Amino acid sequence: MKRILIVLVLIHSIQIIGQNNNAENRIIKVDFKKEAGKLNTMFKECIGAGRANEGLRADWQQQLALVKKECDFKYIRFHGLLSDDMAVYREDEKGNPEYNYQYVDVLFDYIVSLKMKPFVELGFMPNALASGKETIFWWKGNVTPPKDYKKWEDLIRNLTAHFKERYGDEEVKTWYFEVWNEPNLSPGFWSSTQEEYYKLYDYAARGVKAVNKEYKVGGPATAGSAWVSETIDFCAKNNVPMDFVSTHTYGVKHGYLDEFGTSGTILNQDEWSVSGEIIHSRKLITESAKPNLELHYTEWSSSYTPADPIHDSYHSAAYILQKLKQVGNAANSMSYWVFTDIFEEAGPRFTPFHGGFGLLNTQGIKKPAYFSYYLMNKLGETELQNSDKASWTSKNAKGDVQVLLWDFTNTHPGDKELNQTYYIKDLPSKEKGKVKVEVDGMQKGKYLLEIYKVGYKVNDAYADYLAMNKPSQLTRQQVNSLKEKNNGAPISTEKITIDGKGTFSKEFKINENDVVMLNLIKQ
Repeated sequence: MKRILIVLVLIHSIQIIGQNNNAENRIIKVDFKKEAGKLNTMFKECIGAGRANEGLRADWQQQLALVKKECDFKYIRFHGLLSDDMAVYREDEKGNPEYNYQYVDVLFDYIVSLKMKPFVELGFMPNALASGKETIFWWKGNVTPPKDYKKWEDLIRNLTAHFKERYGDEEVKTWYFEVWNEPNLSPGFWSSTQEEYYKLYDYAARGVKAVNKEYKVGGPATAGSAWVSETIDFCAKNNVPMDFVSTHTYGVKHGYLDEFGTSGTILNQDEWSVSGEIIHSRKLITESAKPNLELHYTEWSSSYTPADPIHDSYHSAAYILQKLKQVGNAANSMSYWVFTDIFEEAGPRFTPFHGGFGLLNTQGIKKPAYFSYYLMNKLGETELQNSDKASWTSKNAKGDVQVLLWDFTNTHPGDKELNQTYYIKDLPSKEKGKVKVEVDGMQKGKYLLEIYKVGYKVNDAYADYLAMNKPSQLTRQQVNSLKEKNNGAPISTEKITIDGKGTFSKEFKINENDVVMLNLIKQ
């Protein structure tokens, strides 16, 4: 009996040693010559914003120019294009429609001037066309069906024709027209039924396609990846145009909507939260009557509430990278919700850090989440073969090499605590051992090695805000100091020489939820 116990103890000890070795000896080994193909850049295809009217603000526009320059998002999507604060629709005393696109033109001209494209969300209902009074959010977007579906179709056709006239056929062919937002949340974003949504979709799709059959229309833009199969079935059986599927997912355990930022949320412990849903949606499309439809996740994030401090936390940076890597090529785009805290669904916010969705806070301070996209945008166009599941390795035509790696550790204690109390704490990160990066087959010569990092108290504006004792308002000096300290500059640079063997090797310590990028620039 003793001998058996000793053997069991020995086996257990070996297992522990093995686990520790794994933790301490993560190796990312790639070969410059072994390509995996063109880098999939679905992560920067689209970015979200709150509502159209906010896009008329100077600070919103300045921040969008910054994220375009540094993260290179291609499309932008927002709510409220047809809401009354955009002054698009009214009727004269005889009930004849009057259309006006002055505000829309200011916004769309600006977007196009940045070499971005609108992912056009068709909603909400202009009050003069609405069948009811139900609204959503502080800014009161009307969520009722149209009182007259012919007038709804005419509005969509007139708007689409205006886009064609102003921006040209070839440009508008590259846009996406998405019908409504989260109609499965009723009450919420839609005051009626699924069948009534399909009617709304049908008339809108007809309005778009009447201008040009090649313009892309889709939906159902649902919360929680819902109605994917049903919407495809409806369109297939009724010969209704559908060019893409769009839907949404968030990484918390329960609920879909927090209209006024008062919900409590808990980060999902499931390793495949978010990404598992996307992979499943792709499977549903493949098995459907329209197996080649594009799949666009037009909203995703760690949490669906505009008052969730995980959005401000350094944990978000590694979380974003982990989820995008897991998705692989299942989605054509993953539109992070949203680029800025200039976002007023729950009304204007009263503090500079409040758990807002944005990559940037209201003053344009870069949160840790921002740097995920900033660093992904530094990846080269060719991906290298790499078996490590928490990194991207790439090269560009100039011979530069990029290694972006992270550790995502979900430290949330689970059901016993809400995000709202957990992520506002000072949360020091624990050590996770060492990572060795080895790149073989490199071209001989001199390189500049830049090392970037995001993690606890590194490009971690919220930690600095905590250290300031969380002032409810920031002075100009405080804003400048937070921006300066969290500017994403390399934490170190050094000149290195790659000899005839062509091998680069570097080992360093890593902590929980660290994000590290090595950028080898050929001189």
